[in-house]
Amino acid sequence: MEPTVGFLHEARQTKYPLVYDLQEPYRWLVDTTVVSCLESGRFGKKDFYRMDNYVLRLRREAARKFIDALRMKFNPPVLHKGKLYSWDTLIQLKAQEFAAYILGKRAGLDFGEPKPILHRTDSEAIRSRILSMTMTEARKLGIGRNTLWYLQRRAGSDRPFAIYSKVRRRILFR
Repeated sequence: MEPTVGFLHEARQTKYPLVYDLQEPYRWLVDTTVVSCLESGRFGKKDFYRMDNYVLRLRREAARKFIDALRMKFNPPVLHKGKLYSWDTLIQLKAQEFAAYILGKRAGLDFGEPKPILHRTDSEAIRSRILSMTMTEARKLGIGRNTLWYLQRRAGSDRPFAIYSKVRRRILFR
């Protein structure tokens, strides 16, 4: 397999589009890690710096924290074809399946399996707690009127919604 030839990404000097093509089905692992790090308060303003072109970058210490969180995301066992694998091993297996497919040694290819299991922050317990909360209770928890209105409106629908970790902790643990 030639890493400078890709199917989804275009070739550029010093880039390896095939590597980017193979990582695409698993990008969600990184994306969900970023979201959970931000929601949990693992990163603050001090962990970023702004480049001249207004792009934000992680400071070295924060990047180390992120890599640790990413390692934790890649380690849990995942059931695939009756066996347990870590995500990094599974990605390697999928790359090998892809190579066998390209060489004609395999009839089909399925990057959709195993499916990711994503955990939502808006469980039924939280929804019912939010819907039953009075303004007096919310005030005691340090939740403002507008926040309560937003949460109750979102909890009343069946669509997923975000709850900031700070507010979620107040709702659950008080």
